Amino acid sequence: MREVLLLGASGSIGTQALDILEANPDRFILRGISIGHQVDKIPSILKRFPSIQKACVIEEKDAETLQKAYPSVDFYCGDEGILRLIENTPCDMVANALVGFAGVAPTLEALSLNKILCLANKESLVVAGELVNKLLNEGHGRLIPIDSEHVAIAKLLDYVGKDKVEKILITASGGPFRDKRRDELKDITPAQALNHPTWHMGKKISIDSATMMNKGFEVLEAAYLFHWPLDKIEILIHPESHVHSLVLGKDGKYYADVSSPDMHGPIEYALKEKDYPFEPVIHDQLEDYAPFHFRPFDPDRFPSVGLALKAYSFGGNGGAILNGANEEAVYSFFRGELPFLQIEEAVSYALASLPLVKGIDYSVLKETDEAARQAVADFIARRND
Repeated sequence: MREVLLLGASGSIGTQALDILEANPDRFILRGISIGHQVDKIPSILKRFPSIQKACVIEEKDAETLQKAYPSVDFYCGDEGILRLIENTPCDMVANALVGFAGVAPTLEALSLNKILCLANKESLVVAGELVNKLLNEGHGRLIPIDSEHVAIAKLLDYVGKDKVEKILITASGGPFRDKRRDELKDITPAQALNHPTWHMGKKISIDSATMMNKGFEVLEAAYLFHWPLDKIEILIHPESHVHSLVLGKDGKYYADVSSPDMHGPIEYALKEKDYPFEPVIHDQLEDYAPFHFRPFDPDRFPSVGLALKAYSFGGNGGAILNGANEEAVYSFFRGELPFLQIEEAVSYALASLPLVKGIDYSVLKETDEAARQAVADFIARRND
């Protein structure tokens, strides 16, 4: 029986995690949640899970109102509140489904407190992969990925044997614009970019899928999670999104995790600590996976991936520059301040203009995140001059 704290309970991953926790009362007790601005969801969640003892919201006024309405639950607020939530919730597992840089400090806190961390927050590894692995190497906590691609890779490495794998192949749908030329994307609207052909995801990650920055993030995640060299990680465009990732064995065979494009399976795999049935699909050639299709990834068509690899090569605070600039650029696109194609240009500008720091701690990453966002604001101001 695991006592669980769920961070980001109102998002896409969080709501699906709630379904799994509710469906497995013999394995999980939900002790705490964090939720964003959607505090209207809290009454229904508390009704479904009367075991919740602690909760965190963003606004102090919301915490005060909820505390009066639910005196048996301790409410916290803000960034500091979420760290207190992790510290004070009686749990042995933390599921981090937060979006963006806001999820980095909670990841580091959960591991430092020796929790089992089920991680959906990509930014934790992109920004702080060095710090995460330092904690793990020192024996603090345990990390299990939730991303479908990395769950697939974890399953396949366990099945084949890491020493018998030649290459990791991360699949990518290619997003809503995979069949468009770059010159056709200059007038893309947020509504068009959010219209993903196979996955139903949150707004931020949907834009990252359209630019393919999410795939750059996933390559970095795989490098940190599995201690795998970048030159042995390849991206394949796979429009149907049923093959979540593959590995190429040293025996020349392809091993794949194949299932429908749904996140319930990967989330359940993580929450159940890999206690989940799995049998790979094995073929000699990629063509043998028909009716599914694969085609090579074009780095010139999707330059965001190259920016991610560049940030990783920097080390130190390079990932914080990449992520902070990307977050700010994506939200600037939503606000109509930045055209779609200039999301990548803004990130490139930040990477080129901000100082690199090799010796990092969380305070350095926080300062870098703020500087990266300011760099994007400067890029937009220069563009408008």
